[in-house]
Amino acid sequence: MKLNDTGLADKQPWMKNGYRLPSFDREKVALATKQAPIWIHFGAGNIFRGFPAALQQSLLEQGLSDKGIVVGEGFDYEIIDKIYAPHDDLSLLVVLKSDGSIEKRVIASVVEALKCDPSFVDEWKAFQIAFANPSLQMVSFTITEKGYSLRNADGVFFPSVEADFASGPQHPAMFLSKLTALVYGRYLSGASPLALVSMDNCSHNGEKLQTAVLTIARQWAQRDLVDQGFVDYLSDPSKVGFPWSMIDKITPRPDEKVRASLEADGFEDTRIVVTDKKTWIAPFVNAEEPQYLVIEDLFPNGRPPLEKAGVYFTDRDTVNKVEKMKVCTCLNPLHTCLAIYGCLLGYTLIADEMRDPQLSKMVDRIGYAEGLPVVVDPGILDPKAFIKEVLEVRFPNPFMPDTPQRIACDTSQKLSIRYGETIKAYLASKTLDVSSLKLIPLVFAGWCRYLMGVDDNGGTFELSPDPLLSHVCPYVASVRLGDAGPFDETLRPILSDAKIFGVDLYEAKLAPLVVSYFTELVAGPGAVRRTLEKYVG
Repeated sequence: MKLNDTGLADKQPWMKNGYRLPSFDREKVALATKQAPIWIHFGAGNIFRGFPAALQQSLLEQGLSDKGIVVGEGFDYEIIDKIYAPHDDLSLLVVLKSDGSIEKRVIASVVEALKCDPSFVDEWKAFQIAFANPSLQMVSFTITEKGYSLRNADGVFFPSVEADFASGPQHPAMFLSKLTALVYGRYLSGASPLALVSMDNCSHNGEKLQTAVLTIARQWAQRDLVDQGFVDYLSDPSKVGFPWSMIDKITPRPDEKVRASLEADGFEDTRIVVTDKKTWIAPFVNAEEPQYLVIEDLFPNGRPPLEKAGVYFTDRDTVNKVEKMKVCTCLNPLHTCLAIYGCLLGYTLIADEMRDPQLSKMVDRIGYAEGLPVVVDPGILDPKAFIKEVLEVRFPNPFMPDTPQRIACDTSQKLSIRYGETIKAYLASKTLDVSSLKLIPLVFAGWCRYLMGVDDNGGTFELSPDPLLSHVCPYVASVRLGDAGPFDETLRPILSDAKIFGVDLYEAKLAPLVVSYFTELVAGPGAVRRTLEKYVG
């Protein structure tokens, strides 16, 4: 059972082992897509392969579309060379259900996978041709939240971005510059409408994408490197839409147990690749069953009927409410809490943490007691039901190989949204008292403790990648287990940074509690557990 077009020709062994195969004519779909593409996606990793690609496959299998997706990768080119190319752009989606059953589905909706860079001349030309085609309806993205950033922590443009400002659309190097250059080509070819759709798991993702693209375009226009009309084109929602979205599906790194299970079936392509850029990827994607995608219906050139595959299309205000519900209260803050304390307590599975009495109580109370009071019901999804599914079905799923170490990546970029928005809502409320927040400050103290890279037994562990580690870790570098403090001046540079927490925790009058918790967390080996027992119960 080889994952390529030749290997799929003999359907019998696949069907015998319970694999669901594509039911459409892939060659016909590929030809139709090449002639008149409708969907290009950038970010060729696991979330795309396990979610958007599967959505389009559903439309193809229902006969609701005759087009596939062209996928581009602008950051980690090994994904294309080592995963897509050897397998004829096919993926195997393995859905790990909470009841222990497994669904195995070959995803064949990707018809072309290309490296997005002018140095790959033929592939770049293919993107230019596709962007110029009036048929193109949407370009979507899963490039992670930091993929939209043009500036460093001090608000200064990165040198590479400044270089792209100067070189213009002819020689873009950064991904967002490459994207803007491709859209400029569409503008020059007739300015057909288009939707640029961020599907990344971050607040106001469409706004972040729009701001970045417009910033680049305006810089080029100021230097007379593009027409001013291009800026006007990007600024006209009837020409270019930047819809907001909320995406939710957990697609962890490929898991060894899943790999072994597939090998037992006779599936041969199970090699897990770790690229030079630290992407963990394999021919298969293991994922949970629950999934949500809510998108602002702002598509000036039309769109695939993805509502037939389970996508919610609505207005921006509703998307914002759903996104805030999920990112600020009902899932992401709970994930981050488990990530921080899971690393400190030596856990390697989120599901195992949910059997820890203190950790399960902590996320339950952060969700229901501290977060839910400021959630605005979006109408299309019930917040209480959403939290219930997260805490009782999704996180405890023992078959989901998701780790606190993965979730801990880029925590400094997440705290301001995952907790800061709740704090702001408490501060603005006439009926809620910010001083009633007890466990969110405990998460902040836990993160400061995490930055020491020392677990609760006193052993060292590797911090997950985070762009601010070199900035924040030095503040706690001199702290040792058993130190008694005082730690106010030690932590002040961190806790007063509104870019990290969304608010200055001193101004919000939460910093003293964070410092107090931190003091207890560093009291010695076992202090993390004792602190959780004391304040969570």
